Amino acid sequence: MNRLKLNLKCCHHQVYGTRSLITGGIANNNNLHSNIMKLDKPGTSVLPELEKLAKKERKIAVLLSIIRDLRMRKRYTQALEVAEWMHNAGVCKFTPGKHAVRLDLISRVHGVDSAESFFNNLGDREKTIQTHGALPHVYVRERLTDKSLSYFEKMKEMGLPLDSLTYNNIMALYMNTNKYEKVPTVLAEMKDNGISPDKVSYSMCITSYSERSDLDGMEKVLQEMEQTEIRVEWNTYGMVANVHIKAGNNEKALVYLKKAEDKLEKKDALGYNHLITLYASLGNKSEMLRLWNLKKECCKKYINIDYITMLGSWVKLGDFEEAEKLLNEWESSTSNYDFRVPNTLLVGYCKKGLVDKARKMLTDIVQEGKTPIPNSWGIIALAYVNENEMEKALECMELAIKLCAGTSKAWRPNPKVIAAILSWLGDNGQVEEVENFVGLLKNVIPMNRQIYHALIKANVREGKEVDELLEIMKSDKIEEDEETKKILQLKIN
Repeated sequence: MNRLKLNLKCCHHQVYGTRSLITGGIANNNNLHSNIMKLDKPGTSVLPELEKLAKKERKIAVLLSIIRDLRMRKRYTQALEVAEWMHNAGVCKFTPGKHAVRLDLISRVHGVDSAESFFNNLGDREKTIQTHGALPHVYVRERLTDKSLSYFEKMKEMGLPLDSLTYNNIMALYMNTNKYEKVPTVLAEMKDNGISPDKVSYSMCITSYSERSDLDGMEKVLQEMEQTEIRVEWNTYGMVANVHIKAGNNEKALVYLKKAEDKLEKKDALGYNHLITLYASLGNKSEMLRLWNLKKECCKKYINIDYITMLGSWVKLGDFEEAEKLLNEWESSTSNYDFRVPNTLLVGYCKKGLVDKARKMLTDIVQEGKTPIPNSWGIIALAYVNENEMEKALECMELAIKLCAGTSKAWRPNPKVIAAILSWLGDNGQVEEVENFVGLLKNVIPMNRQIYHALIKANVREGKEVDELLEIMKSDKIEEDEETKKILQLKIN
């Protein structure tokens, strides 16, 4: 679900008690904060940094903002370390809100059972709406439907003061499990109980109607939202416009695109990009160009993602002449060659069947002294597979994999491409050719059944023994299956 369908994660990040973790101000750029943020290698503990602190240096606001920032970066183990250290060292009194965040972190690091155990061990005074609310939030995130709904009913029976976040969690559960038809029912119950929906509530309900292509229901909720004091954001209007575009209601789509633009912050570069993409879906070049120029006027410059968006829009319209001109403009203005930009045009050429042109374009860029990313060659390899030009696909995939040598950045080739090449090599390749490709391939993916089958088949076709290969395959805990037996039958026949 893209941003135009609204980012439902906004609900998931509203853990009960989060606000209590940032009260007191944002941390200054002090040594502790910057040192911990640098410890981003998986498995690295932050405890040594924390234990260096003298008691007088234990600034609560700084520590709480570190937890917040680690959570934002999905470094949950380190965030939990900080929270546990603060609690054990008695840095501050842990309120129910802070315990709610600990519960959420425990669930992410140690699992749901550990989170439940933590909650059960809390004192009665600590079991407030905040900690009670954090537990179903975990259930929703893990898509545990029965537990989520059961706990929701339990909270109602206990007479806890439910709020919009409680109901938003249940709506998020139905969204995550594709039960879109149940979302409006939750919104209705919420209103019946005197709880005012917030921005997230309305947004999820509008999205639920859009997922079912219920345009009337979608617009009815949008109109209700417009009559409240809640600000309707540009992306809500953009999502509604997108639904109308898909339904062929271009005139209505234009109305909502204008509303979206009216809500756009002057320097919201991402917003301009989304609207440009939507106008491209309508085939409206004049509005695309107007927003492109307006964006430069408001944001002062274009960055790579802007060029990727506009290139993608020209490609969508099949206007490769404009796309090539724009790529040339970008190349002349950048000192940092980001291959994601030309990749947009490579994808466009390949989808249009202009695979050789894409390959020539990439070859020309390489000859200019630039080093592509593996995916650049991977794009072309996929296109050749789709065209059944397997020799060319193999050549491009080998170039892609070789780019990974000596780099720390992980890259995984498209499984469809690898499967097709291995199948083709098994049927047609010489043993040496297959071995050379496998020698490269095992640098980016682990040995698997497909790889062994290609090797075995090539050897069988050439009348060579494969007992040793079968033993190696077995040592890799890959047992012979029916396909293996069929390949070995070739030897007998």
